[in-house]
Amino acid sequence: MRVISGTARGLKLSSLDGLDTRPTLDRVKEALFSMLTPYIYDANVLDLFAGSGALGVEALSRGSKHVVFVDALNSAMDIVKENVTKASVSDRATFHLKKASDYLNSSLEKFDIVFLDPPYSGNYYEECLVKLYQNKLLSETSVIALEWDSELARPSIPPYYEILKERRYGRVMITLLSLV
Repeated sequence: MRVISGTARGLKLSSLDGLDTRPTLDRVKEALFSMLTPYIYDANVLDLFAGSGALGVEALSRGSKHVVFVDALNSAMDIVKENVTKASVSDRATFHLKKASDYLNSSLEKFDIVFLDPPYSGNYYEECLVKLYQNKLLSETSVIALEWDSELARPSIPPYYEILKERRYGRVMITLLSLV
């Protein structure tokens, strides 16, 4: 796993051993960021269920203004901080060791891009999408990137979102949402 483009291009990122996280494959990450190119520069980004922090680090490398990394696992947050430090982007990163739902209920920030890549087996998507909307955490032009397993049912998408793009990469589905 590496940073694909930008100031930290080529940097090898650390990831957790075991099955606690599922790093986004480089080819999927490259495709995702190709879709996000018009939105990424100077964006305020939320990396929920950050895992290794690879998506947030990639966003910072490509010119995002700030990334908030959220994960409930101590071991994951340690890896995120290590990767952010290695990429020399610590000055534009904030870390929250807490459950995604707790963070979404307490945050006062507005985000331009949200990476929503929770464990596939949980029912986290709809809860997070509802909280992002109800707690007014999205800018008017925000984009939410969902990563999900194509062998499972598509996450339920509340009616105040519309699908901008959807692509399949093997078993991995990427769905970009915006506010209606």
